[in-house]
Order: sequence, then C-alpha cells, then structure tokens
Amino acid sequence: MKIISAPWIFDGERVLADRAVAFEKRIVAVGDPNELKGRYPDADLIEPEGATVLLPGLINTHVHLEFGANTTHLRYGDFMAWLQSVITRRDELVEACKAECYRRQIRQMLAGGITAFGAVSSYGNDMTACRAAPQRVVYFNEAIGSQPAAVDALYADFMQRLEESEKYASDTFVPAVAIHSPYSVHPILIKKILGHIGDRPLSAHFMESPAEKAWLERGEGPFRPFFENFLQQRSPLCFPEEFLQLLEGRRALLTHAVQADERMLQTIAEAGHTITHCPRSNRLLGCGRLKLELLNEKGVAWVLGTDGLSSNTSLDLWEEMRAALMLHFQAPLEETATELLRAATSRAADAMNLPAGRIQAGSFADLILVRLPQSVEDSAALPLQLILHTRRVEQLFIEGISHV
Repeated sequence: MKIISAPWIFDGERVLADRAVAFEKRIVAVGDPNELKGRYPDADLIEPEGATVLLPGLINTHVHLEFGANTTHLRYGDFMAWLQSVITRRDELVEACKAECYRRQIRQMLAGGITAFGAVSSYGNDMTACRAAPQRVVYFNEAIGSQPAAVDALYADFMQRLEESEKYASDTFVPAVAIHSPYSVHPILIKKILGHIGDRPLSAHFMESPAEKAWLERGEGPFRPFFENFLQQRSPLCFPEEFLQLLEGRRALLTHAVQADERMLQTIAEAGHTITHCPRSNRLLGCGRLKLELLNEKGVAWVLGTDGLSSNTSLDLWEEMRAALMLHFQAPLEETATELLRAATSRAADAMNLPAGRIQAGSFADLILVRLPQSVEDSAALPLQLILHTRRVEQLFIEGISHV
C-alpha cells in the first residue's frame, strides 16, 4: 500500500485541495491525508514538497506509431498534398521505423505522463512494441481497402491480425478494431468486420478534410481524380450518413470530424459516439478547426489525440492541449483548459472503456505527479497553469508501480 498526497489533485473532473490517495494496483481510497495515514499506518508515504499536483495519467486516444520515422519527408498545408506525399514515401517510412523507433515514441509518451494510448495499426508491425509498453494500450487493428473484388482477401488479412493480437489480451493490452474511413473501406468489408468483432473498442477516421467532404457528399473535389487514377472509382462507395448507419448499435471513436455538419453531429450525439480531436494534425493538414462549441451544444463527447508523427511533431498531449488553447481562441480560457484536462483523462477512459482516467476508489492506480514553477492559490486557475507549464512529469505510476 502507498499513500501519496499533494496540495492539489485534479481527479479527472474537478480540482480538490489537500487530498491524499491510498493505492495498490487500484486506488483504494481518496481523502484527508491524516485520516488515510491513520487508516493505513503501514503504508509507504509519498509526500512531495512544493507546488505539486496529482492527476490521473493522460490518455492519448489516437496515435499511429508506424510512421514514427517521419521528420521532413511529408508535405503539409493541404490534405491532398500530404496524402500524395504519404503514398510516395509510405514504404520508405514504414521500413525505417524498426523496434527502436517504436520504443522511442512509447518512451516519449511516458515521459509526458501518458499512461494509456490507442495505437492505430495498419500493418501490425508495432504490435510487439505495444505489447511490451509499460502503458495501457488499446490496440486498434485497422481495416482498409475499397476494391470490391478484394473484400474477402482484405477481411482475411484483417482477421488474421486481429486474432494474433487477441492472443495477448490483458488488462494492459486490449485488442480493438479500426475502420480507416468511409472513403477507403468498402461497405461490404465494414459489414463483415462489424458482424464478427463483438463489443471490442471501435475507431474510425471521419470527415477529416474539405476534400473528403466534397467527395463523400457530392463525388467531387480533389479526391475524384485521386480515386479515378488509383482505383478506377468514379463515385464514393458510402455517403457519411450511410457510414454512421453502418455503426448503428455501436459506440465508436470518430477521429477528426472537422467537416461534420450539424445533422451528422446530432446523429453522433444520439448514437453515443465520441469525437477524437487532434488540433495540431488538423492545422498541419489544412483541415480546418473542429467547432468544439458546436459539439458542446449538441452534446457530443470529445477527447484528445495526437495522431501520429506523419502529421505532428510530437506525441505530447501537453503540447496538444496548448495548441488547442490557441486554436480555439474564441473560447473562455480557464473553462477550456478544464475541459481539455477532462478530455485527456476521464472522458478518454470512458471512450475506450478503460477503468482509469479518474482518481477514485476502484480505478487503476495510473497516476502522474506534476510540479509547477510556483504555487497556485485559485483552484479555477490551476488547469490552465498546468497546461501552460507542464513539459514532463515528476512521478508516474501505472497500476501502482512507479515508472518515472
């Protein structure tokens, strides 16, 4: 048993003053420090000095590790220019990301306080590294392919990867499913996959760019020559509304959704889906700004992801939150900071069905301790100051075991 105390705790929902947490593999109790010491007299005490804050470990809901070798290889500023550069350099980048490349990305996330992440895997090359990661990993085996003649082969390949990942299922490695997007996966393949995956976590890219919107809604825009030239396809296989209908009865993480209109957002809210917001990726690929104010108005839950190094410069959620504060310039600053912390902790855990993301009895003891430059007197100001000043964490626990 350990007891850790701090002047401030953000428990995944709100800020609490002068509390302590008793934990083993899971959190046993949260309360007054002296009361917990009396209740558990033999516990190891962790009593950091100074301006420290205890939080649940951060959860990065969407990351692609397989493109982790990218630095200056790809084009930014426009989604189609980026996509063309990915197609041109894909084999080179995937081949360049070996075991150490995956381990480096995992270590960097750990140093920034990420205790769980959703790894979207197109090829399965990153599975060994994800299985060995100290963090909790939801491993999204991704399906992609829109050629009708190849559906059976694509399905067989997908199921082989999914079944391989299931051999290693545990509390810290959760096999899951990703549908790449409405424009890149044939509806027949989607139906076959959704009919055989049970209640596994589900993710999909959805309505990311203006090019995707023009293609899926009208069969127009820069995606048209792309599909005609590469796949001899002259019309979209699936309209956005039809794609959401395919997900009926399931709750999914829909990544980006920058170009989703109010009607789609209403459908997403009613279905209980969650949108993963990747602000730096959206900016670099010219996708636009996700209207968080509209999501909040419609009652759509949203969480945070960094996407991969193919469309970002780091996998750091603190940097992602700082970017979000600037991107959503019209939103109230302190209130938005609190929402961002919730999106990276409690809401992310809910979206991926993880018993973590909150400092409460029964949750896994996935905890981080952060030190601010100076003490903060006002609890309402604390989330913003955390986001502005945190670069690395001082201590980190996963299932009660210290890693930093």
